[in-house]
Amino acid sequence: QVQLVESGGGLAQAGGSLRLSCAASGRTLSNYAMGWFRQAPGKEREFVSAISWSGRITNYADSVKGRFTISRDNAKNTVYLQMNMLKPEDTAVYYCAAARMPALVSKTIIAYDYWGQGTQVTVSS
Repeated sequence: QVQLVESGGGLAQAGGSLRLSCAASGRTLSNYAMGWFRQAPGKEREFVSAISWSGRITNYADSVKGRFTISRDNAKNTVYLQMNMLKPEDTAVYYCAAARMPALVSKTIIAYDYWGQGTQVTVSS
């Protein structure tokens, strides 16, 4: 069992930056691929980014490519999402997720086995 806790959300202005963190406990994070998803009010949860266990393989949604960067520190059992050039449409609850297949960088929700509770990101125009 893996417990995931997101932090770092908050209010930012358009063009600003935030860094989200996802701290894991219960198991070594290096055994898992990790993903970030988001859900805006009235919309379905959508893929944002994913990273393999080693960090060598990453994947991004087209909407965030070039603005967001996913990374991980397995020694700290933490995954990060650096969000730059934020837009109002980035406003959502952001969730991190862990997949038991360590090389997986899937965009699909069902590929992930464990989820955090989410952190709110609000971007004002």
